[in-house]
Amino acid sequence: MDKALERLAEQILAFDEASLARLREKYRLRIEQFDGTKDWEKAVIIYSIINAVSLKNNLFNENVLRRKKGAEKTVSKRPNLKRVK
Repeated sequence: MDKALERLAEQILAFDEASLARLREKYRLRIEQFDGTKDWEKAVIIYSIINAVSLKNNLFNENVLRRKKGAEKTVSKRPNLKRVK
């Protein structure tokens, strides 16, 4: 099962987030209409996957910015030296 989930994750990571985002509303509307069918269950899973990709990208971007800001702070921590004659 672990290997199957890893393969599934690889496939999902290959999807374009913009394309997934366009589908989000379709599946949100579908899951609001509970009927307990397999199609409804699939819609819940698909909606969750779309949200997971969005969450992953947000976390990724936040961490990249945090690292970038940390690197900038390191560079800017140099002492302000004045030239004395």
